[in-house]
Order: sequence, then C-alpha cells, then structure tokens
Amino acid sequence: MKLREIAEFINGKLIGDGDIDIVGAANISDAKEGYISFIIDKKWLSSLAKNKPSALILKEEIKGIDVPQIIVRNPLYGFAKLLSVFYKVPHPKREISKYAYVSEKAVIGEDVSIQPNVFISDNVKIGSGTIIYHNVFVGYGVEIGDNCLIYPNVVINYNVKIGNNVIIQAGAVIGSDGFGYVQEGGIHYKIPQVGTVIIEDNVEIGANTTIDRATLGATVIKGGTKIDNLVQIGHNVKVGSNVILVSQTGIGGSSEIGDGAVLGGQVGIADHVIVEAGTMIAAKAGVMGKLSRGIYCGAPAIPHKEWWKAIAVFNKLPELKRRVDELEKKLKDLQQQINNRT
Repeated sequence: MKLREIAEFINGKLIGDGDIDIVGAANISDAKEGYISFIIDKKWLSSLAKNKPSALILKEEIKGIDVPQIIVRNPLYGFAKLLSVFYKVPHPKREISKYAYVSEKAVIGEDVSIQPNVFISDNVKIGSGTIIYHNVFVGYGVEIGDNCLIYPNVVINYNVKIGNNVIIQAGAVIGSDGFGYVQEGGIHYKIPQVGTVIIEDNVEIGANTTIDRATLGATVIKGGTKIDNLVQIGHNVKVGSNVILVSQTGIGGSSEIGDGAVLGGQVGIADHVIVEAGTMIAAKAGVMGKLSRGIYCGAPAIPHKEWWKAIAVFNKLPELKRRVDELEKKLKDLQQQINNRT
C-alpha cells in the first residue's frame, strides 16, 4: 500500500515521499523498514535511534527526522484504522455447518456463518452477515442484528434482543436470571426473572461477562458501549451510550450508568445507584447512592481531590501514632509526678 493511499485513508496530511510502499503497521519499538508507526509522545523519538520505520503518524510535524510523516488529529485512531487493513481476522466461511442445530422456525439472514455445535432455538432471528462460532447457544425468541460477531461458548438466553455490529467475546452469558429472592419463613424464595436484555448497536461485550435479564422490563446496554472481560451487570440495570466498563466491575440491580461514563477495574456499584453522564470512577471504588458528574475514588467513593488528601493523611498515620504514643507517655509521666508531690 502506497503511503499516499494511507494518508488518504486516514484523512491525514502527507509530508514526504508518498510513493513509499508500506507492508504493515507496528509499535515504534518494533517498527522497521516497510512499516508505519505512530507517536503520541515526543519521548518515543528515542526509539528511532534503534528502529527506523518507513513512515510515522503524528499529531503535528516534527522537524529534523528523516522519516515521512502523516499529520492527523488523533494518531492512535489513525493507527487503529490501519491495523484493520493490514491484519485481517480469519473468520470462517459464510455457511451453516451440518453439525449445527438450527430450528426450522428460525429466520436466518444472508451470508451468515453458523459453526459446528451451535444451537439455534425456535423463533430466533439472525441478521445478514452475522458470524456465530462453535458451541454457542441461542435461546427461544432471540433477535440478533446484522454483522454481529459471536465467539465460542457464548450463551444468549430466551427473548434477548441484540442490535447490529455487536461483538460478544467467548464465554459471555447474556440473559441469565437476575439475582432476586424474597425471604419467607426463613427460606429464600426465588423471584421469577421474566424480563429481557436489550443490547443496542455497536456494543462490545468482553469474555466471561454476564448480563442478567430484568425481573420485569429490560436490562439495557445502549449503543457504542464497550464492556471488558469478567464484568457483572445485574437485573434491570440501564447502561448509557458510549460507556466504558473495565474488567471485574460489578453493577447491582436497577442501577443507572449515564452516557459516556468510565468505570475502572473492580469498581463496585450497589443496587439502585445513579451515576451521572460523563462521570469517571477509579479502580476499586465502591459506589452507593447518586454520583453527580465528576471524578471519584475510594470506597465509599468520594471526589478524587478529597481522596488524595485522605491518602496523604493515611500515609502519615504511622508517624502520627508514634507521636500520640509519645505524648501519652509524657502525659502519664507528668501525672505521676503530680501524684508524687501530693
């Protein structure tokens, strides 16, 4: 691929020879002749002493380097687009395996791939261009949109609705029962979970993530949201659009996560929590009640500036304890002296 073609593809300004042939994309630490790389921090320039890519993607021109440059607003985004060009995932043929079970009552779109040991139940609808890998279970009444990618061992339980361009990584379970019980006579009685799950367009769901169906109504994941591996989303949760949920996050039932929120790894969200749009929650934070838009840390979560102040005090606790012990000893000695005089 000619460098000028790459510049056009990522909508960048080319500086240098556009006739150079580019055969791949690589990190700056691994790049060599014939490869294109990117730089988002000038500290990375030191790698050019050992590695010499044939071109660089940058936010602004860097003078004094003998490498053609493509200038774009977001170098990492431009580089990501190139990876999809140079490195294609080898998906299976667009056919329905004779070793798959597909109900006669299912409606299957064009150019769909269904691999061995897949089970497609009655009244399922699968859109055009969707790929379903081995050992996937698709329950009664499920609807899956166009151009979805469902990796091995995924379970999609009954009546779940999935939009277009959704990626579900291996081992995820969509539509498992919500965790709902009522105690009567010292026994936990299971509350039937008769709602559903709605996954909108352009969502990605990580490996071994679980999304529970609603008790009534729907658990909803809105468009563009990206969910990491090992995330638990409880019944009746509403996750807004373009949200990021990092690994091992757990969201309790009936909570609402606003558009564009970012939750770090191992964040715990209690039941009935509201997190406003655009909020950022640091790793391992614990959230109760309502969080207004902002940045939060700690358990229970507090504004990050207050958290840093608290951590500064926490780090001084050993010294503070030592000083208190000394003062207590002096006070005890002083009291003893007073007692001796009387």
